[in-house]
Amino acid sequence: MQDGSKLNLRSQLLLGALLLTGFGAIGVESVLPETTSQVAAAQSLGWAVHGGTAHEQRFSPLRDINTETVSRLGPLWSFEFDSARGLEATPLVVGDTLYTTAAWSVVYAFDARTGKLKWRYDPNVPGATAFKACCDVVNRGPAYSGGQLFVGTLDGRLIALDADTGSLNWSVVTVDQALPYTITGAPRVINGNVVIGNGGAENGVRGYVSAYNAVTGDLSWRFYTVPTTSEKGPDGAASDGVLPMMRATWQGNFDFLGGGGTVWDAIVHDEAFGQILIGVGNGSPWNHQLRSEGVGDNLFLSSIVALDEKTGEYRWHYQGTPGETWDFTQTQPMILADLMIEGERRQVLMQAPKNGYFYVIDRADGTLISAAGIVPQTWTTGIDPDTGRPIEAPGARYQDAPFVGSPGGIGAHNWHPMAFSEDTGLVYIPAQIAGLVYKRYDDFRVHPGAPNWGVDYLINALPEDDAAIADIAGSISGRLLAWDPVTQQERWRVVYAGPWNGGVLATAGGLVFQGIATGEFYAYNAATGERLWTFDTDIGVMAPPISYAIEGVQYIALMVGYGGAYGVSTPFALDPHPRPNGRLIVFSLDGAADYSVERREFGPFVLSDEHWSDIDIVAGREIYERTCSLCHGPAGRSSGVMPDLRRSALLRSAAAWERVVYGGQLESRGMIGFSSWFSSEQLEAVRGYVARLAQTAHRNASGAVNSFDSR
Repeated sequence: MQDGSKLNLRSQLLLGALLLTGFGAIGVESVLPETTSQVAAAQSLGWAVHGGTAHEQRFSPLRDINTETVSRLGPLWSFEFDSARGLEATPLVVGDTLYTTAAWSVVYAFDARTGKLKWRYDPNVPGATAFKACCDVVNRGPAYSGGQLFVGTLDGRLIALDADTGSLNWSVVTVDQALPYTITGAPRVINGNVVIGNGGAENGVRGYVSAYNAVTGDLSWRFYTVPTTSEKGPDGAASDGVLPMMRATWQGNFDFLGGGGTVWDAIVHDEAFGQILIGVGNGSPWNHQLRSEGVGDNLFLSSIVALDEKTGEYRWHYQGTPGETWDFTQTQPMILADLMIEGERRQVLMQAPKNGYFYVIDRADGTLISAAGIVPQTWTTGIDPDTGRPIEAPGARYQDAPFVGSPGGIGAHNWHPMAFSEDTGLVYIPAQIAGLVYKRYDDFRVHPGAPNWGVDYLINALPEDDAAIADIAGSISGRLLAWDPVTQQERWRVVYAGPWNGGVLATAGGLVFQGIATGEFYAYNAATGERLWTFDTDIGVMAPPISYAIEGVQYIALMVGYGGAYGVSTPFALDPHPRPNGRLIVFSLDGAADYSVERREFGPFVLSDEHWSDIDIVAGREIYERTCSLCHGPAGRSSGVMPDLRRSALLRSAAAWERVVYGGQLESRGMIGFSSWFSSEQLEAVRGYVARLAQTAHRNASGAVNSFDSR
């Protein structure tokens, strides 16, 4: 390590801060940042906070891995998990330990240098919980504070683990587990409280965010993001003071499906203003006409809400999509920064939610500073600068006719974290273009505990013509955007063949890292977008990378595993294989560990000589495409994460099919029975439809095999 007497004053101050925060054993000669104004610089050599620092900029001031040396980057160690389900976690590194979470909310601790497993904790989430999760059995990571690790589990618990041993300190149920709530987001520790939200809006719940004492697990406060009807009275919560304001923006019996508004991802601590910023999700059901008789803004759906950091009481809000009706959540990651705008330094938050706009908002009071579209729009023609409201296009609310929406329900940007570099002044956004046809569901009926969008999703079912499917796939794309938040202009872009690509890391080495759905992990020049390095993980990436340093060595860590909402349900995954188990990969300069992924092949299509009537096939198609396709793929075409039912042995036996699909024989593995919603005769019709899909796929494969049939 460099002699302390030769360090300049600024470096001495930073080294002192590192010593005070427990990083004194870490060498700083080559990894100490030369210049940075990042918040909490004392944490800069580890990654102890979900977004890198409280400002969640996902910027590492480490610079050993840079534009000149990145060609030497290679895998140092990797770990294979025991599931092929989606991996979305941001790992944390505290001292010499790397903590992360995997599918089913399982928690892991590794030696961050060697990859040796220190401990593993399985919260034993019941398999039936998988059906409650709109978007796979994923988890976006833990939080750390005071020697404890905090994790939200898929079934709605918040658990505190001893960070050294993995033993359980306390556990609290944060939701009504009789309702279809889930937790997939990462908690945040703020002022001695662990703050956590929940998911489940599609299935019919009411959203809220809660704060629990980090030592005892006792509830400190709760804020509901949508109201109940006035007949139900107050909640005894921090949100009671604004219940009248919220209720005035809703109409009718609006809480028959909870209202939605779940806080399933973004929770940011704004220390400068003593507030917590939360992102609020979509309505339940999606369709504003069904949810609120087409009347009102429906606060606080699709909003950013500022809460007092101590009490949880309301400060201000900004609603990006008033009267939300397209699944345009505003839960996407938020970044805090100071920007020079028109000669004035402004303390801002930046967000690119699903609706396709990039927002710069004043953190003091929620005033919109600017907004601009990052992808082509069909639902609006712009944002009114005076009101901050979108200018909606005619017909966008699909009340009289179907509407082709761009962006669609998966958004122009989803949960995949973006990053901000003060060195370049750019925000790096994992964006995508993927439309959706919205159609009013005239025959809508509530299915308790199941998805209740209130839109006729069947209109988006895939045709069976392979050329048409290829055309649809060609209209979908992903991109990495380098965005100037001051001028609201794109600086450069990289375009990918498919969406749902991974989160982003920016570094002081002049690099931007991102993994993509096909498995490649890339490093780009942060200023120009030039691709400088590639590593093929051979799996598929959604999660964001992190960087950390121990004893003078810089590392890059990445969770690798495809899935999530789009990844599970789409056949456009560009991978003609069942998905392998996910991995954690850690890279370093001159890393040369062996890395390989064993490929499995799909089995043959299962053929049946049984006969189903055309009426049964049509009925089975409607149920499958509205319900089963969410996991097993439209038109039976699996993405490889879930079983391809066209190749399932269950197709050969009506009795076996009924035991599983109706009776729930495989519930412990996540496949519930559907007897609560459909009769055995209806589910037998689904078997007929899938059997016909298998026959069609077999005929096509026997002729000209294409990339879709080979799945």
